[in-house]
Amino acid sequence: MINVVLIEPEIPQNTGNIARTCAITGAKLHLVEPLGFNIDDTKLKRAGLDYWHHLDIKYYSGTEDFFEKHAENINNIYFFTTKAANLYSEVTYPGDEDVFLVFGKESAGIKEDILKRHLDHCVRIPMKNSLRSLNLSNAVAIAVYEVLRQQNFADLQVEGLFANN
Repeated sequence: MINVVLIEPEIPQNTGNIARTCAITGAKLHLVEPLGFNIDDTKLKRAGLDYWHHLDIKYYSGTEDFFEKHAENINNIYFFTTKAANLYSEVTYPGDEDVFLVFGKESAGIKEDILKRHLDHCVRIPMKNSLRSLNLSNAVAIAVYEVLRQQNFADLQVEGLFANN
């Protein structure tokens, strides 16, 4: 099971897009408060379109709440940050256990004290040095699909059909 963890997301449209990615891939979405929006925000719902009923969403009162509830998974938690030395594509993600892909808030990322405690599990998506970072929803999609690729896209439709054959 792929688990996408958003720590203190700020932009409802990003979270809505991420929710849609989770729904179509079967990933579970974890939202760590405080959130920068109300969960019933129309922008959030619009970005997620009609995928909300397909989601499995868990909420946490803060990062400590999340880590307490997932202490047994600590070796399968990966922190996506521009500060990492390891590339996301060089990691072998677990295929037979839950994997957690953690992303920080749009304005600041994941707090450095958390990153420093888990340096071996910090990964980055390559980008130009002169620019800040990818959009959060794009980064999540890249990460989720790398895990899925390594799992041979298990349980996903991998072949499309034309409407008129």
